[in-house]
Amino acid sequence: MRRNLFGGWKDTAITLVLLAILLSFVPDLIQWLFLNATYQGDDDVCRQNGGACWPFIIEKFQVLMIGVYPQDLSWRPAVSALALMGLAALTYSGRIRGVTLIAAWAILPIFALIMIGGAFGMQKVDQSVWGGLMLSIMLALVGVIVSIPLGVLLALGRHYGSPTVKVLCVTFIELLRGVPLITILFMASVMMPLFLPPELVINNLLRIQIGMILFSSAYMAEVVRGGLQAIPKGQTEASLSLGVTPARTIAFVVVPQALRHVLPPLIGRCIALFKDTSLVIIVGLLDFLGMVKGAALDTDWLGFQAEAYVFAAFVYWLICYSLSLYGRRLEQRGPSAHT
Repeated sequence: MRRNLFGGWKDTAITLVLLAILLSFVPDLIQWLFLNATYQGDDDVCRQNGGACWPFIIEKFQVLMIGVYPQDLSWRPAVSALALMGLAALTYSGRIRGVTLIAAWAILPIFALIMIGGAFGMQKVDQSVWGGLMLSIMLALVGVIVSIPLGVLLALGRHYGSPTVKVLCVTFIELLRGVPLITILFMASVMMPLFLPPELVINNLLRIQIGMILFSSAYMAEVVRGGLQAIPKGQTEASLSLGVTPARTIAFVVVPQALRHVLPPLIGRCIALFKDTSLVIIVGLLDFLGMVKGAALDTDWLGFQAEAYVFAAFVYWLICYSLSLYGRRLEQRGPSAHT
């Protein structure tokens, strides 16, 4: 700490200035968040105490988590959330790997069917009522699971493909990367139905999901292409000289090493995709941040929007930091963890 914070007069001055800034507002922030906060009661009690009003978050917790999903069916997203957290814990612990890990995550569509309904004799729930953190996680999770393989294919096509394949891949990647995500979301929500046959009806949530997958896959492709360029040609030549086919060489020699090289930026793109889900409120979907904004407008709890945004910031930080920790854990496990 002495070397990093007080290594010279410049470092010492910067450290002292930052400490002064922190000491100027951190004590007041702690007092508002915890010491003067209200943990039980109604809005009147909160206004009398003057601190943070955590009963507001408790009152709106279910809405923030699942939006306007039918309350009598709220056990469905609860069961799906428990299954997702269990799979995440097993994945993070490293107790299951390889084919077993893929098989474990392959059961997630079953829980998606449970939430949607219409199967197993359960009542169908229209996806227009999905919202809250459930919607944000679903958009990010499906986006990551689909966009990474698609990005790998695009990167391989751009790096190893024929001239025609390269042109198609470059056109797709640069076109998607050249426009902001909000433009893609508007195109998916408003323009996509105009190009579909009248008999083919795709709900708005699925259209938005497709738009996010395409946008994310373009960025994933460039990340993976950087890893492909970092692999020495001798790796490929040695594999081919042993009689391994080009396809198996790419799949089992080149791609695993490339993904290991670009693991940090790949995790960074996953984190960015989760945070980008907050943009779907502009096209009519009430994700977690959208439900936070809606809850803050409740006439019975006016004036407590600060607590809502503090809670939202904490949830976003918790999920993003967990993904970052998992990425670092993967890096520490070594080559066997990535295969």
